[in-house]
Amino acid sequence: MNKAAILQNLNIAALNEMQNKTLNAAQKKNNIVLLSPTGSGKTLAFLMPIVERLNLNTKGVQAVILVPSRELALQIETVFKKMGTPFKINACYGGHSTKTELNNFSTPPAVLVGTPGRIAFHIEENSFNTESVTSYVIDEFDKALEMGFQDDMEYIINSFDNINFRLLTSATALKKIPEFTRLEAPEYLHFLKSEDAQPEITFSKVVSTAEEKLETVIKLIGKIGKDTILIFCNHRDAVSRISETLSKKGVANSAFHGGLLQEDRERALMKFRNKSCHILISTDLAARGLDIPEIGHVIHYQIPEKEDAFIHRNGRTARMKASGKAYIMVTKEENFPFIDPKMPLEVLSGKYQIDNQTDFKTIYISAGKKDKINKVDIVGYLIKTGGLNKENIGLIDVRDTQAFVAISSYKVKPLLEKLENTKLKNKKVKIAIARE
Repeated sequence: MNKAAILQNLNIAALNEMQNKTLNAAQKKNNIVLLSPTGSGKTLAFLMPIVERLNLNTKGVQAVILVPSRELALQIETVFKKMGTPFKINACYGGHSTKTELNNFSTPPAVLVGTPGRIAFHIEENSFNTESVTSYVIDEFDKALEMGFQDDMEYIINSFDNINFRLLTSATALKKIPEFTRLEAPEYLHFLKSEDAQPEITFSKVVSTAEEKLETVIKLIGKIGKDTILIFCNHRDAVSRISETLSKKGVANSAFHGGLLQEDRERALMKFRNKSCHILISTDLAARGLDIPEIGHVIHYQIPEKEDAFIHRNGRTARMKASGKAYIMVTKEENFPFIDPKMPLEVLSGKYQIDNQTDFKTIYISAGKKDKINKVDIVGYLIKTGGLNKENIGLIDVRDTQAFVAISSYKVKPLLEKLENTKLKNKKVKIAIARE
């Protein structure tokens, strides 16, 4: 399949400079290290050379992509499917049914993407033949090392005897490439200091006592208004505390951290993406690798210990040459070496009220891919049976046994009344507002 067709399927006019240089390098070199900022398009940069190496006549897994998080695995799977190639991809990750994953191997995918722990499990279980694997990618390699996945990654790579292409990506400079990767004389593609990648971020400091911090962040949210906000915390309990406080005030928000069930994490991101809420509160789990929309404002409710983490958090705003704003919340006593002491202060002396209205609300439909329901079916159903216009329908997320759709808030109540006791593709379905 040619590059033009893939780009057309992705609705992209052309690859960016980093993606083009990676593809060109991969056509000449077998060992590549790609250093590029968060949000610069690394996923497509490594998927293009992987697709070029896939062979329709080869049965079995040909390429393995290792990632540090479940969300990143799902994101890569989604992008690969949108490329419209004739090849199959499967995602494997903790929290996903091992039975479903094992069933998927009955017709092995050409590309396997997943977290190191789960991929290692499948190798131990002989779920797929490692002899057919000729390429591997480790995305967010620095993050994977930081999260303690080295032993699993080493075990996985040592299981592959026929690798002829290796690619590591990282959003920070790597001091040393571990021997287990087997990258010999790699080609380094360095885009971390590219002028084009420099975001336009305005910084300001928000000073508060520790006791008044929660009240202060509520004021700040009120001052910002309805633009998208990502609030970073160091600890899960702080995420929960802010989220619960906002929910009690009737403010739609999503909480996101590693202690939540996978289903709840996916729902949190879905609602943020589809504009059912404009506030996401998270640990550093959301700092990298996630497919989340352009974010206008980042709030550091708690400051991370390391500067790298601070930089990655800020990388969630001002992406793709846009501008954004970052707020650093500190007490008078706190000092951090990587925060400019002359940073201007954000004044919060006015009376601010949070706008509780969101443009969209998410509805749940009790049918999905296993019922042979797709996005086109849902759009037709909502327009013909529900009486909606296309502009009233936002993002649609179709899963195995259910689907979620963003609907214009003011249309939700009449829509649910109209769709009661109706059928979608001859199947009676349950439709309701998705639970928080």
